[in-house]
Amino acid sequence: MIHIMRNKSSARLASKEASHERIVDAAARAIRRSGYDGTGVADIMKEAGLTHGAFYAHFESREAMLVEAVDRAGAQANAVASSVIASVPPEEALQAMMQVYLSREHIDGIESGCPISALGSEMPRQSDEVRRAATLRIKEMIDLVARQFPDWGQPAAHERALVTVSMMVGTLILARAVNDSALSESLCSSTLKKLNSVGI
Repeated sequence: MIHIMRNKSSARLASKEASHERIVDAAARAIRRSGYDGTGVADIMKEAGLTHGAFYAHFESREAMLVEAVDRAGAQANAVASSVIASVPPEEALQAMMQVYLSREHIDGIESGCPISALGSEMPRQSDEVRRAATLRIKEMIDLVARQFPDWGQPAAHERALVTVSMMVGTLILARAVNDSALSESLCSSTLKKLNSVGI
């Protein structure tokens, strides 16, 4: 009898965890697609296939959900960058990552792409908790870039990583902002050319 009760309890817990993951994934897409203010609990729960009323079984507040959402979005973006880096020889890793980041696919894929470029201008108006979660993922991205330099661990490598990430994110924001596809492509190709020419 105790064994059966434990199995039922484990199944309920696993179901709740799976539901929680669906909510966080839906919220991570929604914040990139619609921004923080455009992300409503009811829509997210519907996208996750759950009722609005079930929300508070998973989160204390909308803010708590946003913290997890921005962390998930950052983790997903960094995982893509890591997989690109792992797929090529070390000497080609940084170039490959930059090309994927500034690709047409990434420009068009705001819902599944880099949350920094999708949400950067909104961050100053968010809570400390949301900003802290985003900051940790930004630092992770900077470190991922820094590790591609031969002098990783030295101040110069960190500085080059800061410049590289800043240029990539800024370029992506501009490439998404304009309604001129030729200009969008030129922004990306010029940034890639500049980063390569200065030895970054």
